[in-house]
Amino acid sequence: MVETKEEKKRDFQELLDPELASLFRTALRMTRNREDAEDLVQETVTKAFAAFDRFERGTNFRAWVFRILTNTYINNYYRVRDRRNIPSLEEMEEESFFQPVAEGITPEEALLNSLTKDDIIEAIEALPVEFRAVVVLVLVEGFSYKEAAEILDIPMGTVMSRLWRGRKLLQKSLWEYSTQRNDSERKNQEGWTVKKP
Repeated sequence: MVETKEEKKRDFQELLDPELASLFRTALRMTRNREDAEDLVQETVTKAFAAFDRFERGTNFRAWVFRILTNTYINNYYRVRDRRNIPSLEEMEEESFFQPVAEGITPEEALLNSLTKDDIIEAIEALPVEFRAVVVLVLVEGFSYKEAAEILDIPMGTVMSRLWRGRKLLQKSLWEYSTQRNDSERKNQEGWTVKKP
């Protein structure tokens, strides 16, 4: 039985509605701009609806629509952005990101206690796109390695590698945010003047 246009629209909307907030959140983290994120989601929804006839009912709609989102982002946005210099694995492994902390507290707990939600969002948004996409899909949106690999159309080993490097870059950025904040607070407590940027 052939589905009418209204039935197709209704079925699509039922599957899409629960994913819209996550799609927008992910688009915002990818584009780092509300207007671009709205455009990216709109383009994703348009493409997904146009391709909905090819979507296999009963399979993972969430992974399917996120794949359209990431492909659209990579095709339309990433090619116009500057590529950042990414440190090599050797450089990252040689650096020590954490200093000793108080007994009974892990370095991660000490770091997270000194950061705000905005610091964490800013650090994720500053990641190079190939790492940011994996970090957002796996750590923020909760996709499995396999699902992220399908969404990004890359091998699962590449997802794991990019996630590892993305975590290292995040760790470094968050440590820098934390130490800068602690230095500023210490200077303020000691009566030093802190120049505002």
